[in-house]
Amino acid sequence: MGISIFDGIFFIIVLYMLTKISKMEHRIQAMQKTIDQLTSKVKLPEPAINKELRQLIKEGKDVEAIRQARNEFGLSLLEGKQYVDKLKSGN
Repeated sequence: MGISIFDGIFFIIVLYMLTKISKMEHRIQAMQKTIDQLTSKVKLPEPAINKELRQLIKEGKDVEAIRQARNEFGLSLLEGKQYVDKLKSGN
């Protein structure tokens, strides 16, 4: 039982997509680094929702704070947790 032409094409497509995704992730990380550098030099007003998020954190409702941050900013679960953790640490 050999590999069919469709299996070969599928493998090539998957490999191509994984390569593209990897490159995109790298570009996003580079852009995030640039954004972080720029925002450290410019004092931007804090998002209004941060006050509400800090109150939720103070009440021990971290999960709710993460959910709100995700909804407000369109973050992934991990990004939402990192955002809330950053607020918890005072940054």
